[in-house]
Formats: sequence, structure tokens, C-alpha cells
Amino acid sequence: MTIKVHEKLLLTGAAGGLGKALRERLKANCSVLRLSDVQPFGAAAANEEVILADLADSAAVHTMVQGVDAIVHLGGVSVEGPFGPILQANILGAYNLYEAARKSGVKRIVFASSNHVTGFYRQDQTITADHPPRPDGMYGLSKAFGEDLSRLYFDRYGIETACVRIGSSFAEPKDRRMLATWLSFDDLHRLITACLTTPVLGHSIVFGMSNNAVTWWDNSRARHIGYVPQDSSDIFREAVYARTPAPDLKDPVAQYQGGGFVVAGPFGD
Repeated sequence: MTIKVHEKLLLTGAAGGLGKALRERLKANCSVLRLSDVQPFGAAAANEEVILADLADSAAVHTMVQGVDAIVHLGGVSVEGPFGPILQANILGAYNLYEAARKSGVKRIVFASSNHVTGFYRQDQTITADHPPRPDGMYGLSKAFGEDLSRLYFDRYGIETACVRIGSSFAEPKDRRMLATWLSFDDLHRLITACLTTPVLGHSIVFGMSNNAVTWWDNSRARHIGYVPQDSSDIFREAVYARTPAPDLKDPVAQYQGGGFVVAGPFGD
């Protein structure tokens, strides 16, 4: 059972893949779900509000945040690419969101960080939230900035944040790498629910993964959140092996946790 501890919840990035997966699920967490994205994505349904906002527009973000009790922040650029759009959406956008939260009195945020904050650790390593960031590109760098920004706003203003380093959240794993990084949609909702409802969140870094047998991430630093994944990539392992070739261990894509992001670019194009 999901306990409603917030009257009005804001979900940014509602038109994206994970936003669509969470739209119905998050209604169990609140009485009113406010949805936001930069582009039109349809009318509000029952118990919903829809607000269009560019994260780089400070005034629009302040309007978007006003009156909500907590925020699930998925908005922004979610892939590797040129620095300009990432700067506007992920760096300036994150600053605008936290400033709006501060001014509006919002005290809890679930920030969609990424496994690409640590993408240059090797796949033969197991890391914890205490390991220093090793971003694998401009996207990962922007998420590392967001984690540091949220730490500042916790230390200075008491805004609690869970930085959820999302692995690969899809209906099922697409390749062998995702057997380690996969996060089911239902486990994503369980993780966000835990972040919203744990009595004391503080500033926490959590790896967003299901209960996969193979993993590169130790989530023990986040036990106070109470996240218990119930799904696993293991049921897909045989099918994934059958349709994909064995990895070339000399290929950086197979060496590093960030996969294809470690060779994506060039950044300026």
C-alpha cells in the first residue's frame, strides 16, 4: 500500500518515457498530481494539473513549483549531446528548480540523477555512493552538478533530496549491460515512493536498480530510505544472451559502466 503523505506532487519531465510510466503510478502518492514539460503533451485528467514550463525560464519554473508539497524532478535533457542544451535544461534548469523550491517552501525533492555520473568506473568494480563522481560525458557532468547543487540546498536551506542515479529503466533489458543496470517501472515507483515517505531523507544518493544478480552498485548507504526492489533482470538473461553477441572486452563500451556514453560525442556538435 502506498501512503499519501503529500497533497500535491509535481512531476517534471512528464512527457518523457519515465514520466509517462510514472504518470498513473504517482497518483497513488498524492491527491493532486501536477505534470509539467516544455512541450504540450495533452490535457489534464482527473486529479491532475498540467503546466508547461521551460526549465531555463526562472519565472515559469517558479509558477510551476508554487503550491506543491514535493517534487519528482525528471525534466531536462536525458541523453548525451551538445553542451548548450544540457547547460540550459540540466544546469540552469536545476538551479531554477531549487531556487523555486526554496522560495515556495518545498522541503523534499526526488532528483533524477544518472548512472552516468559514475560512468567511467569499470564494469569489474562495485562502487558505493561514497565513490567520487567520474562522469562519462556532458550529460553525466550535468547530473553531478545537480547532485552538488542539491547538497548545497540541503546544507544551507534544509531541502531534503534523494539523488536517484537511475540505471536503465525500460520495460525489459535491451542488452547485456542492462542486465546489471536494469530498473523496472514498478521498482522505479517503489523507489520514488520510498524517497517521498521515509521519515528522514536528508541528502541521499541512491542507485536506481532492480534486484539484479549482477550489479556494479552497492546501495547499502541508502538503507534508511527503505527501498526494497521486487523485480529482477535475471528472468530476461537467457533471452538477452541468445540475441546479443559476447562483449569485446577491449572495447571501452564493454569496459566501463557508462557503456556507449563513454564514446559518445563530440560534445560540441
